Amino acid sequence: MSVTTAPPPAPETSARFNPITPISRALTWLVSRYLPDPLIFAIILTVLTFGFAWWLTPSGPVDLVRMWGNGFWNLLAFSMQMALVLVTGHALASSEPVRNVMGRVASIARTPAQGVMLVCFAAAVTNVVNWGFGLVVGAMFAREVARRVPKSDYRLLIASAYIGFMTWHGGFSASVPLVAATKGNPMEKTVGLIPISDTIFTTYNVGITLALIVVLPLICWMMHPKPHEVVAVDPALLKPEPSTKRVLGPDASPAEKLEESRILGFVVAALGIGYLFLHFQAKGFDLNINTVNLIMLVAGLILHGTPMAYARAVANAARGTAGIMVQFPFYAGIQIMMEHSGLGGLITNLFVDIANKETFPVLAFLSSGLINFAVPSGGGHWVVQGPFIMPAAQQLGVDLGKAAMAIAYGEEWMNMAQPFWALPALAIAGLGVRDIMGYCATALVITLPIFLIGLYF
Repeated sequence: MSVTTAPPPAPETSARFNPITPISRALTWLVSRYLPDPLIFAIILTVLTFGFAWWLTPSGPVDLVRMWGNGFWNLLAFSMQMALVLVTGHALASSEPVRNVMGRVASIARTPAQGVMLVCFAAAVTNVVNWGFGLVVGAMFAREVARRVPKSDYRLLIASAYIGFMTWHGGFSASVPLVAATKGNPMEKTVGLIPISDTIFTTYNVGITLALIVVLPLICWMMHPKPHEVVAVDPALLKPEPSTKRVLGPDASPAEKLEESRILGFVVAALGIGYLFLHFQAKGFDLNINTVNLIMLVAGLILHGTPMAYARAVANAARGTAGIMVQFPFYAGIQIMMEHSGLGGLITNLFVDIANKETFPVLAFLSSGLINFAVPSGGGHWVVQGPFIMPAAQQLGVDLGKAAMAIAYGEEWMNMAQPFWALPALAIAGLGVRDIMGYCATALVITLPIFLIGLYF
C-alpha cells in the first residue's frame, strides 16, 4: 500500500447521501478485505478453470495439464506489446512538453471532485480513440491532477482513469468488431465478414458510448469521499521523475557525443514517421497496438531529443512491467483450457439456450461478462465465444453486428471487476489493486442499465 491511510471503514450511512454512496462504500470495504493480489487472483482462476473443465467437460486432468502447459507461453508476443504500451506511454508522458500540456489541462479542475470528473472524462475520450493510449495517458494524467489539486483522493483519481477504460470497445481500436471485419478471422467461414458500419458506427453503439462518456464522470464525482475520508497520496509517488537530459562538458568523448546526438534520434523518428505515413496511406485510419506503440516511441524520441535521453526515460518506465510479465502467461493458460476443453462454449450455451431473438444480445452480453473473468481479452473473447454466439445469432435471426458488439460490451464492462487491465495503470500510479477496485466495481453496477437498454431496445 503506497498511500498514507488507515483501512477503509466498514459501510455506514453518509451524511452527504446520494444513491451511489452506500454502494461505493460497501464495495470498497469488501474489496479491501477480500480481493487478493492480481497474481493470486490469476492463480485462483487457473485452479477454478482446471476444476470446472475437469468436472463439466470430457477433458481429463492429463489433457488439461497439457492444454495449460501448451498455452502458457501463447501470449508472449502480446505480453511484450503490453509492456511496450506501458513503457512507451510512460516515457512519452514523462517528457517535459507532455508534462506541461497535462499540467495546463489538469489546472482546469479547481476541486478534488472536479479532478476525478476531469480524469474520467479524459480517459473515456482517449480510450475511444485508442485503448492502449487511453489506458496509459489516463493514469499519467491522474497523477498530474493529484499534483495540481490539493486534498485529492489518489485512489479515486487512479480508479477514475481505469473506469474511463469502459468505453474502449465502442471506439476505433475495438478488437472484436475490427477482427469481425477482417478477412481470415475465425468466424468468416461461418457468418461472413461483419463491416464496422454494422458494429462501431451504429446508432446504438454511438448512444452507449456517449452515455458512458457522460455518466462515468458523474459516477466518479458521486463517489468522491468526504474531506475527512480522503486518502492522501505519498508525496514520493508524485515527485517528478528526474530529467533525462544530459549536458556534456567540453571534454566529452566521441562516444558520449554520439549517444547524446539529436541527429540519430531524429533519423529513427523520420523512419518511423515514414512508415506510419505509408501504413495509413495504404490502410486508412488503421490504429492497432503496434502502430500506437510506434507512434508513442517516435513521439517520445522527438520530445526527449536524444536516443540516450529516451533510453533513460524507458528505464524509469520499465520498473512497472513486472506484473505484466508474471501474470499474462497464467491468463494464456486459462484461455487455452477454456477454449480447447469446451468450457467456454458450455458457459456460453447456458445463456444462449434460453434466449430468443429479443433477449439474445443481452444474454450474450452477460455470458461475455462471465467469460471475461477467465479470458480478459477482446480478441480472446472472439475466439472463445464467437463459434457459439454467432451461429446461434444467425439461427435466431439476430443482427450479427449487435451479437458481435454484445460480446465486446461484456468484455469491457466486466473489466471493472477483473484487475488484468488495471496493471499498467497501477504500475504507473504505484498503487495496489485493492486501492481502486471497489470504485471500479461500483461503476460496474451503476452502468449495467446502459448496456442492457442499448442492447435490448
